[in-house]
Amino acid sequence: MIIRQMHVNEADKIRQIDRSEQIDRIYKMNGGQLETVPMGHECPTWDEEHTDEMVNRFRHELEQGGTAYGAFDGEVLAGFGVLGHRFRGRNQDQLQVDLMYVSRPYRRQGLATRIMNELSRVAKERGASYLYISSTETESAVGFYRANGGNLTEEVDEELYQQEPEDIHMLKKL
Repeated sequence: MIIRQMHVNEADKIRQIDRSEQIDRIYKMNGGQLETVPMGHECPTWDEEHTDEMVNRFRHELEQGGTAYGAFDGEVLAGFGVLGHRFRGRNQDQLQVDLMYVSRPYRRQGLATRIMNELSRVAKERGASYLYISSTETESAVGFYRANGGNLTEEVDEELYQQEPEDIHMLKKL
């Protein structure tokens, strides 16, 4: 498995990602605390419309100066992460983990951690003190970010909250 920087002309490769997942529990914010909610359903992979949206989001971030890293199994994209281009936060010292996905057959092999390490390194080189994480509310995603240094933030980015109000917002100190 090779982890390497991705380029804007590789945006269509994210169509190879199988985002599907069995979701047993999600988290919701309740009074500043995480609350566990049982779910018990299968989340399918992206449909064509959502895939197009992800491809366009990937392209936009890279065209604006963001960075992407992918995990490749030969020519197959097994997972990827995108570091946003724009500094955020009151002190303008946060860069967002904009997208982070690993295909179902490749999960639990450390790929997301390796990608996260690359995004953290680049963010630090760019002068960021924190990664801003707007995580899907699934137990697996929140658990991953927490295991990799993410902590609930007291200062939620209003723009990101408006885009995805169910997300769990975290910061990772670099």
